[in-house]
Amino acid sequence: MSIQAATPSPPPSPKLPRRKAPLKPLFDGAEWDFKLINKVYDTMGEIALGEMGLDIYPNQIEVITAEQMLDAYSSIGMPLMYRHWSFGKRFAYDEAAYRKGQRSLAFEIVINSNPCINYIMEENSMTMQALVVAHAAYGHNHFFKNNNQFQQHTQADHIIDYLAFAKTFVADCEDRFGQEAVELTLDAAHALMNQGVSRNLKLRPRDPAKREFQREMARREHEERTYDVLNRTLPEINRGEPVAASALTQANSSAAEQRRLGLPEENILYFLEKNAPKLADWQRELLRIVRNLSQYFYPQRQTKLMNEGCATFVHYEIMNKLYERGQLTDGTMLEFLHSHSSVIFQPAFNDRRYSGMNPYALGFAMMRDIQRICVAPTDEDRAWFPEFAGNDDAYGTLREAWANYRDESFVLQYLSPQVMRDFHLFALKDEAKDPAVRITAIHDEQGYRDVRRRLSRSYDVAAQDPDLQVTDADLSGSRRLVVTHTVRNGITLDKTECERTMQYLARLWGYRVRLIEVDCDTGRVLKEHEVLPMP
Repeated sequence: MSIQAATPSPPPSPKLPRRKAPLKPLFDGAEWDFKLINKVYDTMGEIALGEMGLDIYPNQIEVITAEQMLDAYSSIGMPLMYRHWSFGKRFAYDEAAYRKGQRSLAFEIVINSNPCINYIMEENSMTMQALVVAHAAYGHNHFFKNNNQFQQHTQADHIIDYLAFAKTFVADCEDRFGQEAVELTLDAAHALMNQGVSRNLKLRPRDPAKREFQREMARREHEERTYDVLNRTLPEINRGEPVAASALTQANSSAAEQRRLGLPEENILYFLEKNAPKLADWQRELLRIVRNLSQYFYPQRQTKLMNEGCATFVHYEIMNKLYERGQLTDGTMLEFLHSHSSVIFQPAFNDRRYSGMNPYALGFAMMRDIQRICVAPTDEDRAWFPEFAGNDDAYGTLREAWANYRDESFVLQYLSPQVMRDFHLFALKDEAKDPAVRITAIHDEQGYRDVRRRLSRSYDVAAQDPDLQVTDADLSGSRRLVVTHTVRNGITLDKTECERTMQYLARLWGYRVRLIEVDCDTGRVLKEHEVLPMP
């Protein structure tokens, strides 16, 4: 069941007309139907698009059952997905936990596409339907469309068509080459999924025809650059050449090959797709599918705090404004506030439920704090945020932040001393060599800056993922592949996980793979790993 909802047109004036009497409530009770949801959606659009100035994709609202929500969980929340055993495993795990009452289901799932697809639960009450429409159809939707990270790394206009192609292509490969062969390739690609991201991309053209033309030209250029006649693959032997000169020639040849291959390369899946000696064309396309999915989800890893904070702030503003206008009953508002307060609850560090910072809680608190600073700043706010303190344009300031920042830079730029005090944040140092834990930052001028810097660093995805790059590949001799891990803070890779992942890498490469772990400060080699592909 679905509702197709086009983007509502904003009213001619951003200000609501004055009314002598409150408006009639939009609904009263838990029951809902499609007409009512559509009516609430249009009414919310007057506030979201008119007063708040949001800019969204057209919305497609899908009403689904609990079983369908579990199915959406298993396919990473996407409406279309190719077959793989890991999705079935996740479905079985989530279903068992749900049936036993060990976990609840999300009230909604929203997909970054054009139109933006919103899944809402059939079992929700009308209050919850209104909440999730405000949260997803307006909050998440605006963030997806306007945030720079999503504009840079994703293509909302074409993701659904691409997933349909991927599903058909994988099914066709299973028919032609066997399910086991396809599964082995996908297993290896999934194991390297986090190393299938190009982090530094230019903004992509929105014109599909232009993009396809540029892709075709790049493919031709690559083929011309890498073309070589057969006899050039044979080693050149010059017995009269001095040993030193021969070594120099080899070094120059290795450097030239690295330049030709574009090494070092951080996107390992891309390198394998273009250069792995033994992969068939259909296997390269499977790598490309997994790599494109990894690139699509990369911005969501970078903006979890901001994305959820934006959506929570938007639904809070919309629901409160509807209540102020008399369009929500007291009972509806109490139900909403109960759910909202549960979403933004932050357990204490010694609470059994604690699992780190709740992105809904911190994100929403920071958005509300920016609103406060814009409207009623203190002297402390004016000293910390002179650019926007007291500008009386909270929504404009927030829209600029939502568009131009990711979690790391957002915390570094906008986290205020007030929020740090509200969350009781401080910094401590706990190292095995020290006899006691040491508090390194408290609530003073320098302490606030240190806490903000440290917290922002914890949201840096690039700092959390291991820095792995292909640094050497011998395509004309032994065919070995060399991957270098740049070690930060002395943290090397787990031996067992490293060897398992290297086996997948060797399966795709087809020959010996060597991994070197190098200290980022001294350049000293800390560990070396080497594997051969399993027969």
